[in-house]
Amino acid sequence: MSTKIPSSDSHLARRLGLFDATMIVMGGIIGAGIFTNPYVVAQQVHTPLLILGAWAVGGLIALAGAFIYAELSSQSHESGGQYIYLRDALHPLVAFGYGWSLLFVIQTGGMAAVALIFANHVFELAGRQVTDFRAALLASIALALLTIINCIGVRAGSVTQNIFMILKLVAIAALVGFGLTVAGPAKSEAITTATSSSTLLHSLIAFGAALIPAQFAYGGWQTACFVAGEVREPRRNLPRGLLFGVMGVIVVYLSVNYVCVHALGAQGLAQTKTPASAVMRLALGERGGRFLSAGIAISTIGFLSQSMLTAPRVYFAMAEDGLFFQRLAWLNRARVPAFAIALQGGLAIVIALIASRFEQILNYVVSVDVVFFALTAVCVFVFRRRQRARGGTDFFRIPGHPFTTVFFIAACCVITFSVIYKEPRNSAISFGIMLAGLPAYFVWAWLRKRRALSGERAGQ
Repeated sequence: MSTKIPSSDSHLARRLGLFDATMIVMGGIIGAGIFTNPYVVAQQVHTPLLILGAWAVGGLIALAGAFIYAELSSQSHESGGQYIYLRDALHPLVAFGYGWSLLFVIQTGGMAAVALIFANHVFELAGRQVTDFRAALLASIALALLTIINCIGVRAGSVTQNIFMILKLVAIAALVGFGLTVAGPAKSEAITTATSSSTLLHSLIAFGAALIPAQFAYGGWQTACFVAGEVREPRRNLPRGLLFGVMGVIVVYLSVNYVCVHALGAQGLAQTKTPASAVMRLALGERGGRFLSAGIAISTIGFLSQSMLTAPRVYFAMAEDGLFFQRLAWLNRARVPAFAIALQGGLAIVIALIASRFEQILNYVVSVDVVFFALTAVCVFVFRRRQRARGGTDFFRIPGHPFTTVFFIAACCVITFSVIYKEPRNSAISFGIMLAGLPAYFVWAWLRKRRALSGERAGQ
């Protein structure tokens, strides 16, 4: 017998204070991307200043986005988060496009990318040579196993997730502490890759491309809206938790990148797919590199397992609106959305095998993700206009609005333009999948109308 997914976030047994909210924000952001993405950023911009600048700007974008979602979540506690905002402020078609893209691009692509990070560090730990095919194969096996485990109801408890979070923080502290003891490359390595002939436009495009992996690593602040209803005094604690959490992550990320640039140099960083392990190897030898690889691999699996269960709430909201497969809104006997998890896992495996390269999947995911981030930010203007018409003011307000909101939207536009310019093929694939949701929406809308008419006739 099956049961529907509960629409309330009742899995949190206690009310959350400021410290809890801050930890949730930091835990939702810090995954495995920070241990890998520094080399992807360094491939786009070739000086230490620009590398650190990309991570600083990425942090400011995340901070602006966190404030936007804090305001939106303070006005709606309905399950579905971003899908609900887009549906109520813009149009159900836009919301459906987000949910469709989440399933076929954003969530599954993100899972594939994280699984590839896991695979690269496992090979690093084993001392084996990493190839794109080997990494994709191991990533697919990990995704398949985690999908099966989650479908049969074996879920990591809060204690286990806390252990994974502690492992990440220990690994980061060790990386920063020991990395500062490394002498680093000769200063003559300097800025050999920089070219005086680069135009301002090309430099801006390169910087925008560097924001893609940074934005991916900062991703997760938007999940705070799922726990807004569980935060004690949300209009006070949630904004502060978002502020302290994102600021804390900015400090952590800048520290890690400073150490990577310090130890490897800008050029060396761009050539190292596992920069964090490489830094630890320089500091402590092979044992240091393997220690960090083990910590990253373990924490990545925990992060990946936990992330598998978040998106089904969006599919549930779509199915409840009659705009998606009804089976996605049901739980199995183990009380997990097995069909939705299995569908996600299967699509993630396909992406990992087809794309196989971490950088390629980054472009595939972020190009569509930032479009819906920008559209969600537009919802703020719509909801504020409605609030003024009703005379309502009882909600959290974004500091510096409209400038903060416009900055976030503009940043999303820059990232979108950069990824389209740098990776037109990957962008075309992801946007093509997103646009394929248009006819799908009208099919489901027609079926919903047909079911409604049948229900009316049956009731007469």
